[in-house]
Amino acid sequence: MARPKVGIIFGGRSDEHPISVKSAREVAKNLDAEKYEPFYIGITRTGDWKLCDGPGPDWENDGGCRPAVLAPDSGIHGLLVLEEGKYETIRLDVVLPVLHGPQGEDGATQGLLELSGIPYVGCGVASSALCMDKSLAYAVAGGAGIATPDFRTLTAGEDVDADRLSYPVFVKPARSGSSFGVSKVSGKEDLPGAVDIARRYDSKVLIEEAVVGEEVGCALLGSGPDLTAGEVDRIALSHGFFRIHQESEPERGSDNSKAVVPADIPAASRSLVQETAKAVYRALGCTGLARVDLFLTGDGKVVLNEVNTFPGMTSYSRYPRMMAAAGLPLSDVIDRMLASALTGESR
Repeated sequence: MARPKVGIIFGGRSDEHPISVKSAREVAKNLDAEKYEPFYIGITRTGDWKLCDGPGPDWENDGGCRPAVLAPDSGIHGLLVLEEGKYETIRLDVVLPVLHGPQGEDGATQGLLELSGIPYVGCGVASSALCMDKSLAYAVAGGAGIATPDFRTLTAGEDVDADRLSYPVFVKPARSGSSFGVSKVSGKEDLPGAVDIARRYDSKVLIEEAVVGEEVGCALLGSGPDLTAGEVDRIALSHGFFRIHQESEPERGSDNSKAVVPADIPAASRSLVQETAKAVYRALGCTGLARVDLFLTGDGKVVLNEVNTFPGMTSYSRYPRMMAAAGLPLSDVIDRMLASALTGESR
C-alpha cells in the first residue's frame, strides 16, 4: 500500500518563524517515514514557498529547494512545483501546518487549505481566527460560562485614560503569540510605552487585569468523544512574568521560569484544569489539537489565559512534554493527528 503523502509546512512570515522551523525539525525526527511520505514546504521570511529536503539549518539558502505553491484548485489537490521552467504537480493526501502566529495559526493558511480540498491537521478557519484574537476568545469563552480576565481593547489610534485603570495590568497585542509585545505595567506612567510596544505587533491592543495565581496549561489532542488531555503543567516563576521563546538560547532553559510537569498541584485542581481546558476547546470550536493556558487562583478558581491552536513542538516546548507525561510520545501524537485528519474525524 502506498504511503500517504504528507505536506509539512513550516517557517512563515511571522515573528515566530524560527520557532516554527525548530518545531518542524522535531516533527521530522518523530514522523514515521515507513508509514508516511513527507514533503517539506518551507515559507521564507519574505513569503517565498519552497519544496525542500527538510527543515535543515540553512534550508532557506539551499540550492536544492524548488519554488512551490499550494494550489487553491481542488482538482490539483496539492503542490505546483517549478522545475526547469515548467510546473509539475504533487498530489498531497494531508497537510500538517507546523506554523505559529499570524498567517499560520490565524485562519489564513487554513483558508487556503480549505480551498485546496486537502485534509489538514488542526483547527479550522473560524476557530483559528477566534483563538488568535484574545479579545474575541475571551468574549466567546465568557459567554460559555468560563472565567476570563477583565479586559478592554484599543483599536488603532485609540487612547486610554490611564487614571481609570487598576494596576497592575498586562498590555499585549490582541493577535500575536509567544509573548511577543507583552508588558506588565505596574503604574500609569509606564502605560503609553507598553501600548507602543504592543502596537509594533498588532494594531489592536489588549489591556487586561493581572490575574493573581499560578500559570498552568493543558495539552489537548483530538475532537469530540475522543478528546484526550495530556498532563497539566505549571510554570514556576522566580521573578517577572513568563516569556516563552524570548530567550537567546531557549534550549538551555529560561532565566526566570521552569515548566513543572506533571504540575505539583492537588489532584482536584488538576482535574478542574483539564475539564476547564476541554470546555474552552469545545466552546471555541477547536479540532485536532491545541494547548490551553490558564490561571489557577489561590481559591481554586480556573481562569482562561489563551489558546494556542498549533503549539510549539520544539525540544523544549510544553505541549509535547505534557503529552509525553501522559504516555504519548511525539511520534504517537503525530500519528494520531495525521490519522484523524486523513479519516476526517477531526472536523
